[in-house]
Amino acid sequence: MKKNQLILGLVVLALLVALVIWGRDRIHFDFGVFCAQLELADWRKIGIAFACIYVGYIFRSVRWALLLRHNKKVGLLSLLGTQVIGFTAVALIGRVADPLRPFLVSKKTGLPFSNQVAVYIVERLFDAGSMALIFCSVILLAPAGALPHPEIIKKVCYGALATTVAGAVFLVVVRLAGGVVASFLEGVFGLLSKGFGRAVGEKIRTFRTGLDTLRSFSDFGFAASLSLGMWVLISLAYLEITTAFVASPQLAQLTLAKCMLLMASSMAASGFQLPVIGWFSQIGLVAAAMSGFFGVAAEPATACAATLLAVTFLGIIPVGLVWARLEHVSLRKVAAESEQAEEALVVDEPAS
Repeated sequence: MKKNQLILGLVVLALLVALVIWGRDRIHFDFGVFCAQLELADWRKIGIAFACIYVGYIFRSVRWALLLRHNKKVGLLSLLGTQVIGFTAVALIGRVADPLRPFLVSKKTGLPFSNQVAVYIVERLFDAGSMALIFCSVILLAPAGALPHPEIIKKVCYGALATTVAGAVFLVVVRLAGGVVASFLEGVFGLLSKGFGRAVGEKIRTFRTGLDTLRSFSDFGFAASLSLGMWVLISLAYLEITTAFVASPQLAQLTLAKCMLLMASSMAASGFQLPVIGWFSQIGLVAAAMSGFFGVAAEPATACAATLLAVTFLGIIPVGLVWARLEHVSLRKVAAESEQAEEALVVDEPAS
């Protein structure tokens, strides 16, 4: 895993260097204008965005605690530290640190790591479904002419809604008959490879364990409400940041529908987050999306993209580092331990 991450990081770095060399004489970028855009920005709006993101971590803590309540009752805010430290590790180390949150929760609660991985999967599904619903609702209700290439964007929305509905149906089927589904898929994929078939079956059973946290419609309703509320806050943070750049007319007057496009671009860019290098690639991709979709000049687009990254992704780092120190948690050590636990889980599943 570490070797693959290093290779990928070197490839991305080489591409970034090549892009800088290629664009050095082709793209005019005025750092004075870039700094002026930051100075003229409405920092009250950016402060509101910070508050929205931080409240979102509270929503995450409450949601995870509610998903655990049938296995072990914990305080609604008792897992806030695991969320803050976990996302700090992802920001500093990259997506390879994703298993750190379920690992920290497992250590804190004494529950099996495999159980917390299942909860993590359920949490991610709620995140994806909530974002898809908010994105599609805003896009489909946008007035005519409000978006570039509306026919393509609406097709994407319909696809996202169909995927969300299919995911919800799959959740219900696995929740009601997870063992049957696991055995069926194990047999189907076993025709190709018995080992792969067993692995698929065990993944479905592990997933079914996570769904055991949803034992009633009220459980589903609480988790869905918290997820939707959290993503509404994140969407508001994006809108506040983009409209804070008052010196750029395109950004200052950005509508919620256009902000959804920008948010989707940012989420796609952060999907393969690498340590440090990924920060710059994400800024470049989001800035390119602003310029391509809305005709924003390079300087305000880059300033806005950098601010979006700093607030929505990197802003938790100072608090996370302090929290980790207070709880005597070494991010590097616990990241390595969580990676080893995940690898052991993958190895053990086919054997079981």
